[in-house]
Amino acid sequence: MGKQLLILFFILGSISCRHNEIPKPRGYYRIDFPEKKYRLFDNNCPFTFEYPTYGRIVKDTDRNAEPCWMNVEFKQYKSKIHLSYKPVNKNISKFIEDAHTLAYKHSIKADAIDENLITDDKRKVYGLVYEIRGNAASSIQFYATDSLKNFLRGSLYFEVQPNKDSLSPAIDFFRKDILHLIETLKWKN
Repeated sequence: MGKQLLILFFILGSISCRHNEIPKPRGYYRIDFPEKKYRLFDNNCPFTFEYPTYGRIVKDTDRNAEPCWMNVEFKQYKSKIHLSYKPVNKNISKFIEDAHTLAYKHSIKADAIDENLITDDKRKVYGLVYEIRGNAASSIQFYATDSLKNFLRGSLYFEVQPNKDSLSPAIDFFRKDILHLIETLKWKN
């Protein structure tokens, strides 16, 4: 009996001394972003703007793409800002409604959608920036127009599964680039 009791105490002592492992919470990779520097985009489209030097302009190759549709690609971050231009011909309200509809399609996954007004009388640039919070496919969208001849729409996309926690630093980083693009947008005509 004494031997059995000693073995029982030994087993219980061994079990009680074991560390209870608690799994680590899932972490995300640290992303190092480059210094903000910009260059001018100026080609045969009826607008110019500044875009980041760490991005590159690539013509949109979708079969439905129009001549001034393009992407500012950031390959190293698996992201892009899609830009689509439309000439206005008494159809500005349709373009604005389409932009609004496309932004609010994300409301199913969004926690909130904030709208920020764009008004610059000097450059004749007016529009809205939609900040879509949550696990939506596109977290920032915008449109800009002069209300008479030009309409430009943009959207930020990542080539990964949307996760607001892991993408938050990248969204904040690219938000500044989108705002800079809008602040430097000029119509040629």
